[in-house]
Amino acid sequence: MYQSIDQERTGLKLKMMLRRAGYDVKYVQNYLGLSCPQPIYRWFKGKILPSVEHLCALSRLLHVHMEELLVLTGHTEDKIDWERLDDSARKRLAAYINYVQRIAHTAGYGRLAQ
Repeated sequence: MYQSIDQERTGLKLKMMLRRAGYDVKYVQNYLGLSCPQPIYRWFKGKILPSVEHLCALSRLLHVHMEELLVLTGHTEDKIDWERLDDSARKRLAAYINYVQRIAHTAGYGRLAQ
């Protein structure tokens, strides 16, 4: 039996990844060619999932595999509760993660799990 996708945690992950990469909702709306931002807010709230086409576009925008945008039910890959951190702590932690990933990439380890 396969695991289902956790819509709520996937929405939070998308929100965190886009924010960490410096993209706001308006930019994502324009990038995806959406006429209004409501679908993006619905993703963030876990009400709906992005379409396969939108997941593909978001993966290109964020330079990650489509799978990395999704959180499976019962999966505990995200140990940091980004929503509980204040903006300053989020920025420091995101900068540190990016720094470590650059070092890993330079050293030939490729992309580390997030």
